[in-house]
Amino acid sequence: LLKMSGEEDKYSVLLPTYEERENLPLVIWLLVKHFENSGYKYEVIIIDDNSPDGTLEVAKQLQEIYGEEKIVLRPRAAKLGLGTAYKHGIGHATGNFIILMDADLSHHPKFIPEFIEKQKEGNYDIVTGTRYSQGGGVYGWDLRRKLISRGANFLADFMLRPGASDLTGSFRLYRKEVLENLIKSCVSKGYVFQMEMIVRAREHGYTIGEVPISFVDRLYGESKLGGTEIVSYARGLLHLFATT
Repeated sequence: LLKMSGEEDKYSVLLPTYEERENLPLVIWLLVKHFENSGYKYEVIIIDDNSPDGTLEVAKQLQEIYGEEKIVLRPRAAKLGLGTAYKHGIGHATGNFIILMDADLSHHPKFIPEFIEKQKEGNYDIVTGTRYSQGGGVYGWDLRRKLISRGANFLADFMLRPGASDLTGSFRLYRKEVLENLIKSCVSKGYVFQMEMIVRAREHGYTIGEVPISFVDRLYGESKLGGTEIVSYARGLLHLFATT
């Protein structure tokens, strides 16, 4: 598992949080468990956007349990959006690979070793977890949500042809420098941001591997995919279509 230079790969998990106090202890426990079992070097960077429910206090307790090397706290003063959270996190990351995932347990950490193996197998720049290839799936979603998500992916795929079967998913592994370059060229906000990253990756000629994942709807808390997000997704899609 060593690189040519003799340096070991290290994986920085960026975990943006907003009102995730119930989910955070479990997601951190699962991350620690699967990383320790697989033997890869890692750190988890929690970027809390001033959650009113005390998420940061829970994060501090988790840091005491697992140690400051493994759990890194980089809170922000207000809710400033995903793109800037990732930029903020990358600035503090000491790994040469970055893993992006949601803290709400819709993304299961058990797939991370598979992402890492896939990256090594094809020397990919990006590995994305896909819900719509063989072996992947969505649990706990009603038909309407499935149709919206599939429809969103189909529409994006049809208009943009980006070469990955799950564009709206946010569970991905990136080479650090690749993610830095992509974030610089992305203009979108919200859920469109995830899709634009893959579209821009194709423009840059980056290689993308896929791992089938099962996606579980949020265990606690309301889903953040509201009506306004769907409208802004469609708008963002049209903007991307016009500019790529």
